[in-house]
Amino acid sequence: MLLTQSPSATLPLAKARLYHPRVIASGAAAASLMLLLSACGQGSAPPAGGPGGAMPPAEVGVVTATPGDVGLITELPGRLEASRVAQVRARAAGILQKRLFVEGSDVRAGQALFQIDASPYEATLASAQASVAKAEANLMQASAQAERFKPLIEAKAISQQEFINAQAAQKQAQADVAVARAAVQTARINVAYANITAPIAGRIGRALVTEGALVGQGEATQLAVIQQIDPIYVNFTQSAAEVMKLREAMESGQLKRAGSQGASVRLLLEDGRLYPRAGKLLFSDLTVDSTSGQITLRAEMPNPGGTLLPGLFVRVRLEQAQASNAISLPQQAVTRSPQGDSVMVVTPEGQAVARPVKIGGQQNGQWVILSGLQAGEQVMVDGFQKLRGPAPVKAVPWQANSPAKAASASAGASAATSAVAATSASVPASAAVSAAR
Repeated sequence: MLLTQSPSATLPLAKARLYHPRVIASGAAAASLMLLLSACGQGSAPPAGGPGGAMPPAEVGVVTATPGDVGLITELPGRLEASRVAQVRARAAGILQKRLFVEGSDVRAGQALFQIDASPYEATLASAQASVAKAEANLMQASAQAERFKPLIEAKAISQQEFINAQAAQKQAQADVAVARAAVQTARINVAYANITAPIAGRIGRALVTEGALVGQGEATQLAVIQQIDPIYVNFTQSAAEVMKLREAMESGQLKRAGSQGASVRLLLEDGRLYPRAGKLLFSDLTVDSTSGQITLRAEMPNPGGTLLPGLFVRVRLEQAQASNAISLPQQAVTRSPQGDSVMVVTPEGQAVARPVKIGGQQNGQWVILSGLQAGEQVMVDGFQKLRGPAPVKAVPWQANSPAKAASASAGASAATSAVAATSASVPASAAVSAAR
């Protein structure tokens, strides 16, 4: 027997399912999801920037061109060299007995450094002194005989030849005395050579020989090296073409000489630190190297603490001239290309236009502009990616290493990412409730 359900019985059952608590909860969740998506959509809509919804002018960082006297600094590789170098050598042959200094210490001129066995030289000195005494005795005898012959020759008691022989013997004895005295002086010098002293003041290195070694036999053996490093020299090279170009610019009046006491020199050490003391340029060589086309220059640097050591490689910052009415700009503001150098200038009407400029070098990480800009003009430093053809821009003062905008953009991106993640997590939960029903 087939059973059927009347419409009147089905209607109450449908209403009961419609108002079931799980169905009500599912509807509420769906409504909340729609409200959240609507709020996210409103937050991501771009704001209207001006009348009629037009975009506002893009902000670009600018600096104001300010002319002044700027030093033209050239950075060149160089090498340090001691201002005075003396090789300590053995001038007398013998056995080295003592070393009288501390290796690596500062020594003064005339300070005793080594002691060589002086016994043979002292004996030679004594022999020379005895020879002097003998020669002086012979001289006394010859002189007395010459004096006795004077009255005899007047009385013609002796021949003229005998008198001449007596005078010649006297003079020969005088010469023998002089020779003997010279031998004594030579012996004393050799004795003094046995005591080796410092020829100059400075810092002495390690001893090149040890006690007990035979030195000075056949040649002057090198025993040590003394170097004077205060002041210290720095030798470097510069292109001959750059030097000639610089001289022509100074002769024409475009540039002026940096200081009356010579060009100022600063040093960059190998670790990038700037040496705190400034030096001065001593001279530039008159000859150009035929192989490299470079001119050798030398500067003098004060080195009271001995920080700078000979042989060290450094970077030399040389201020050879000064440019009048020049402008310094950050390096990122200048575009360099084979066609020339240029910058972007923001006009009073808000238009960014390219301007060719002439660069004269760099100083402290900035380009030195010699011509092409006027005082008070605004030069773009950043925001180049915001330029859109002839669209106007808004000039704002540029600040180096300003992270404010980057932090704001990062925070906004993080907030938007969190909102999307939360929405994605809530959608599967609502779908699961509907599927369960």
